[in-house]
Amino acid sequence: MDKILSARVDETVLNKISFLAQRLHLTKKKVIEGAVQLYAQRVESAGDMNIFTQTSGTWKRSESIDQTVSHAKKAFKKPMERHQ
Repeated sequence: MDKILSARVDETVLNKISFLAQRLHLTKKKVIEGAVQLYAQRVESAGDMNIFTQTSGTWKRSESIDQTVSHAKKAFKKPMERHQ
């Protein structure tokens, strides 16, 4: 399903999109989608899309899963007991 995107762009960029659409016999939508796809391919081929190197490291925890769950349960349980 297509989504609606609203963005303010420079008039020269809009003119280039219109020119390309007319020249290539495509819709402006197709020109923009194609440009984004090409840009994404460049970034992916440069190797900048490794999600594990870009995360904050939450998947590298020093504590076990059981300890994390225990801490989370305690944090949520404490305020709930306050109202009893």
